[in-house]
Amino acid sequence: MALLLAVTAGAAMAQAPAPSADPPDPIRLRVMGGLADVSQYTRFEEPFWRSRVVELTGGRITAEIGPFDRAGFRAQQMLQLMRLGVVPFGTALLAIIATDEPEFSIPDLTVLSPDMASLRRTMALFRPRLQERLREDYSVELLAVYTYPAQVIWCNRAFGGLSDMAGRRVRASSVGQAEVFAALGATPVIIPFAEIVGAIRSGVVECAVTGTLSGMAIGLHQVTTHISPIALNWGVSVFGANVSAWEALPEADRTIIRAGLADLEAAIWEGAERDTGDGIACATGQPSCQGSVRGRLTLVPAAPSDEARRRALLTDVVLPGWVSRCGIDCVESWNKYMAPTLGLTARE
Repeated sequence: MALLLAVTAGAAMAQAPAPSADPPDPIRLRVMGGLADVSQYTRFEEPFWRSRVVELTGGRITAEIGPFDRAGFRAQQMLQLMRLGVVPFGTALLAIIATDEPEFSIPDLTVLSPDMASLRRTMALFRPRLQERLREDYSVELLAVYTYPAQVIWCNRAFGGLSDMAGRRVRASSVGQAEVFAALGATPVIIPFAEIVGAIRSGVVECAVTGTLSGMAIGLHQVTTHISPIALNWGVSVFGANVSAWEALPEADRTIIRAGLADLEAAIWEGAERDTGDGIACATGQPSCQGSVRGRLTLVPAAPSDEARRRALLTDVVLPGWVSRCGIDCVESWNKYMAPTLGLTARE
């Protein structure tokens, strides 16, 4: 497996060399990062591990990084491989690992966080539980939490809000999204990302949910006319280390890397918020667009009725659907960590 992560032999113990000895070889890490060819990886993760870690540790630690979707194994296996130590340092997308661990869906449940401020609050509430579960059940030390830009609705004809999805065929990318659109009276269709533009052009679907900049990248602005700024999902991922591999590093270097990862996390979240806004600006042809391509879409502003509908969907559709897949343990988790602040109680 080309991108298996390993701390090289001898990295576990830092020994003081004799005065005449050559400087010790650097500790070499191999890290599995996020999705290939997206800005989170190319602009943030890759430079951090290839360059910044070397600078921060004075050359004591070097790292190589590769994206998890080119690793040669199923992304659903990430936590199991990290628990075994096969992948000592890795990134896991919560939407993928939630197939086996539905509780990990909580931070990015569909329509839970319609904007970045909401997502930050949601993640802050659930982070202690996520950290606890990863360490106790998978022997993984949580080191950072990342997010991709917002996933929003693009349509090829006018709409005024969520209620106008009734009667339309809509590309969805998850079970949670499909449940929401079905509740709105739409027909959800699961279509791979690469096939979205063709599906709209051929009339298979009239609307699609995907990211703002990623939609621009595939030319979605050429086949749609309206876009909503309301985030249905985001794409939250966790970065962690096998506990044994992490504790094998010198304590001073662990402290340095953890602080560096906190800065990386902050930069990635700021980048996701910026990219979300820039995608909207480019799709609607605003002067603030930072990209080279601009669309002419109409922005559908969020209305008070959308907020009421979103909360009703969360209460009546999203939470019950998630609980049916997750069970009583998830009900207890939600009600302990989320309900007191959000005012929404989960019931089995």
